[in-house]
Amino acid sequence: MISPTPLQGPQLRERFDALDSFLLQHQYLWRPAPFTELELPWETRHPELARWLRARSLEEADAIHNHPERLPAPAPYPQLAERSASLSEVVPLPVARSESIPTAFTLDVPGRKWEQIEAFASRLAFRQPPAHWLDWCSGKGHLGRRLAHDGTPLTCIELDPQLVESGQALSLRLGLDARHRQQDALADDAIAQIRPEHTPVALHACGDLHVRLMQLASTLGCRQLAVAPCCYNRIQVPHYQPLSAAARGSALHLTQADLRLPLSETVTAGARVRRQRDQSMARRLAFDLLQRELTGEDRYLPVPSLASSWLDKPFARYCRDLCALRQLPAPAERDWQVLETAGWHRLAQVRNLELPRSLFRRPLELWLLLDRALFLEEQGYQVRLGSFCDVRLTPRNILLLAER
Repeated sequence: MISPTPLQGPQLRERFDALDSFLLQHQYLWRPAPFTELELPWETRHPELARWLRARSLEEADAIHNHPERLPAPAPYPQLAERSASLSEVVPLPVARSESIPTAFTLDVPGRKWEQIEAFASRLAFRQPPAHWLDWCSGKGHLGRRLAHDGTPLTCIELDPQLVESGQALSLRLGLDARHRQQDALADDAIAQIRPEHTPVALHACGDLHVRLMQLASTLGCRQLAVAPCCYNRIQVPHYQPLSAAARGSALHLTQADLRLPLSETVTAGARVRRQRDQSMARRLAFDLLQRELTGEDRYLPVPSLASSWLDKPFARYCRDLCALRQLPAPAERDWQVLETAGWHRLAQVRNLELPRSLFRRPLELWLLLDRALFLEEQGYQVRLGSFCDVRLTPRNILLLAER
């Protein structure tokens, strides 16, 4: 039974254990990546599902990408979709703040970003009013200024000196009690930037950055913090380092590649960007067929990031130049159109074979979020976990509120 309130107390561990079991049981489905493998290990186990997915078009796959649970696919897909949806359900945190903000605070902030900031800020309910906001990895400090508009002191921590300078100028123009400081959040001396009276906030600080904040804030005795994590794969080690006792005791061990799965949902890319992405992927998949032929090895060969100008090259030149870049034998002349078409056909299959994997995007993300929530509980915090906006505004829409 899903709670009608944000996850908190014993519910955090209960949900974590259920997700842990679900993810462990179905690793064979969500770990293999269709982009790098010509045939997935699970296809022999579920041949009807595999055949059905491989017969679908690229357009059909893209139409269902953000809602894989709606796909009317053969078993065991419907059962997995139902269980995934149940385990992934998170209710919104209640709106606690709804102040009227002067329009001057919205200047220089992209519209979608300001909507995220507003939604995040509106959910920050603490028993005691914050005495000093700390905006972690703040950029220009737009979130911090939104929170400190009432005169509450603000400290913004940011690595990029240009953003620090621009943020300080904006804060001065608005007459705020704000200090913008340049600081590498992962450096040893970052601990000097946090004080017990601070209320740290982090909206979409990536990977190690938001983990570092939770570790420092709890060590230094901050009574409150609010974190909306992002980019779980941005870590400095090859494998995920669990934070809580529950996650450390799990048999689930995650690689950086696994940690990219929750981020595979996209909601903001424009049509031109999507076309470029599709063309790039289709060409890479076609080249993968070529390199397997040239090397005689049936394995994926990683390709480095390429400038968008590579897509302007004729396909034959694209392949020859990429062979030279990867120090492969020069390919013989062939029907390049046939090979390029094969790349597009394979892209359609990849996108459709990704759909069973997609059912595990949110369960894996919630497992990671609950690891963070349970870690904070172990540090003496009471934690609430819920959404702060609709997923259409940002897929990374889960907020952890912690208070001692």
